[in-house]
Amino acid sequence: MESTMQMNTLPANDRKCLSRNALKYIVIVAMLIDHVGEMLEGSIDPTIYHIMRFIGRLTGPTMAFFLAEGAKYTRDIAKYQKRLAIFAAISWLPFVLFSRGIEGVLNNPGNLLMQSVIYTLFLGITAIRVWDSTKYDKSSKIVLTIGLCLISLIGDWPIMDVLAPLFMYLYKDDKKKRYIAVTLAYLPMMLMVLIMDGWHQIGVLMVPLIIMLFYNGKGGKKNAFNKWFFYIFYPAHLVILFVIRWIVLK
Repeated sequence: MESTMQMNTLPANDRKCLSRNALKYIVIVAMLIDHVGEMLEGSIDPTIYHIMRFIGRLTGPTMAFFLAEGAKYTRDIAKYQKRLAIFAAISWLPFVLFSRGIEGVLNNPGNLLMQSVIYTLFLGITAIRVWDSTKYDKSSKIVLTIGLCLISLIGDWPIMDVLAPLFMYLYKDDKKKRYIAVTLAYLPMMLMVLIMDGWHQIGVLMVPLIIMLFYNGKGGKKNAFNKWFFYIFYPAHLVILFVIRWIVLK
């Protein structure tokens, strides 16, 4: 009874158990499950396939949330943007090969235009920098943001992972506006894909629940492993899955 009373008197954030690092590793596992499900589509039970993809819907919105948080807390946003640009370039070919295979590229060179979610997140932080800049008036910022959304169409999680981190950043001090804006950023595209691709798309609804109920607002332990693991894991796991999908299982 005493321990329960102590728990109930703790501040809300102290009762929440997930730091940004913990959320990051949950997202990595969810992404891996999603990509394995994509790789095995047609060879596993459809229900299992959709469950795996449902879990994977956690990734895109949570990464957008991390981007907004990173932009808020980083000491050098230009350096953060540059890092995303470098890893977007590194991840480009692994993403294309995993998604389409060598034959898919040879038969349709247009597939080489495809870009990963890191590319889209790079555009998201670029949008944040545009709106933070004093060089542009509001009309110019809107036009530039529309342009960033258009060129995001060749990326994974297009438009959504440009606008969502931007809205999270701009409305960081107004929770109501923040959640409304982010919902509007994801809802149209998710409804369209839901109709085309299946019920697993509603998995994006997990993200606000996990963040509101479990995220404690803390970064977690700072070290090189936690900082660089995702950047290295992302292209590396795509290369491994490409080999399995298009060479081993073919």
